Amino acid sequence: MVRIPLACALAALLASASAAAQTIPVTITVEASRPAGELKPIWRFFGADEPNYATMKDGRKLMGHLGELRRGDVFFRAHNLLSTGDGTPAFKWGSTNAYTETKDGKPVYDWTITDRIIDSYIERGVRPYLQIGFMPEAMSSAPAGTPYQHSWRPGFAYDLIATGWTAPPKDYAKWGELAYQWTLHNIQRYGHDEVKKWYFEVWNEPNFRTYWAGTQDEFNKLHDYAIAGIRRALPEAFVGGPDVAGPGGEFMDAFLKHVVSGANHATGGTGTPTDFLSFHAKGIPRFVDGHVRMGIREHLRDVDNGFAKIAAIPQLKNKPIVIGESDPEGCAACPGPQNGYRNGTMYSSYTAASFARIWELASRRGVNLDGALTWAFTFENQPWFAGYRQLATNGVDLPVLNVFRLFSKLGQEKLAATSSAMQPLDDMLAKGVQGNPDIGAIATRTPTGQIAILSWHYHDDDVAGPDAAVRLDLTGLGKDGARKVTQWRVDKANANAYTAWQQLGSPQSPDAKQYQLLEGASHMAPVALAPLAVKNGAASLNYVLPRQGVSLLVLE
Repeated sequence: MVRIPLACALAALLASASAAAQTIPVTITVEASRPAGELKPIWRFFGADEPNYATMKDGRKLMGHLGELRRGDVFFRAHNLLSTGDGTPAFKWGSTNAYTETKDGKPVYDWTITDRIIDSYIERGVRPYLQIGFMPEAMSSAPAGTPYQHSWRPGFAYDLIATGWTAPPKDYAKWGELAYQWTLHNIQRYGHDEVKKWYFEVWNEPNFRTYWAGTQDEFNKLHDYAIAGIRRALPEAFVGGPDVAGPGGEFMDAFLKHVVSGANHATGGTGTPTDFLSFHAKGIPRFVDGHVRMGIREHLRDVDNGFAKIAAIPQLKNKPIVIGESDPEGCAACPGPQNGYRNGTMYSSYTAASFARIWELASRRGVNLDGALTWAFTFENQPWFAGYRQLATNGVDLPVLNVFRLFSKLGQEKLAATSSAMQPLDDMLAKGVQGNPDIGAIATRTPTGQIAILSWHYHDDDVAGPDAAVRLDLTGLGKDGARKVTQWRVDKANANAYTAWQQLGSPQSPDAKQYQLLEGASHMAPVALAPLAVKNGAASLNYVLPRQGVSLLVLE
């Protein structure tokens, strides 16, 4: 028998007591017999500046992973689909050479590269959220001598991307015909029934001088001619816009007025056909006292202000809304210490917490929220874990992508759920999450009758903190007996290739064995918990939710 000295035993006891005191007690309550409305799968939208990455090895692999989330119901938006060039990608750049002109100004259409991009989507169960942009070089009205393709790279001033592709067209009729011919070609290639399921929108952030060199009226004209061309080829096309930066301010107000009552530049009628409305919402992370502090407050304020603008117009308040870019900050390729959250669990926990509040804001405003698009994909042939805002690095998924896998397991019937540590929405709109952490939950019933409970542990400050000791109380479960419970986790120790890479010594040239290890570490592994004993329709279970952790419990 080994005897432990009394002093050591006391020290161990005190350490254990101290650790227990450091956990945050949380009670989550789910009423399984009490429906609480619909939970739309708004998470199923993604996008990127660089369209050509979708045809490359890691891009194709990641596109396949996105399609697996909900085959045929995931959508991808990309810039530069009409930009002139040879299809070589670069930071914040891509091209297709879809439109050129002969010496005497006659249009030449070449869909080779656009087909390759859209094929990459369709073959993997993803559909286009098709952006009509940017301006082909032969059509650009930019002054003579203006560079067409920019040479921006990470670290350069952001406004250097604003070159000749941002200009209005020389000829709006040619612009409208381009939209018509592209739509007609897509119908011929992919079929009428397929293309009518796509989203169509014009340009990107026209209220931001970096993306649009024209005036408000010139954008309205650009939009009208493009939509008229699309609808001429496909009268049922699902069209919308304008994907403004932020809620859009006065620019968005003027656009919405034009949609409802303006003179249509292309048709001469009143207003513009509009099936959905779109704006962008971004957070503002900062580097404070040696660590990243996220800006979820600013992100949610953008969302709320955008909803309010649309809800205030009677003719538009019921239109589907897509937050066409919804992210922790504004530039996926931009470096900086404030963006050091991207590789690990700060990004994944932020995603869970922000989506929960976006659903809540939509319910509060009474708007028809259709989607919240994550502007993140991958950057091909870049250093491992380079710190870009992306979903995978060199073909290995990041923790944030696993949160979307958790979202995909939720049902659309929401159940009544509360958490004793979930921060009030108004507090988050006022000050973010800088006091107590936000430890919240969403409960749903799946089409097969399972109960799926998502919980997260989020704080704006990327610093260590105590775990949450969660007690989950369930009622309304029906008949007594044992129920199977499965848990999926995304945290520092689970479904996290970044932690595994650090443990390997952060290699920039992993060998085949190390790559296999990293890929394995990125996968979620379901854990069967002890069967849940249901008595009188109620049951309880306990689990630990680490800081920056996300969990999904599924009850059969």
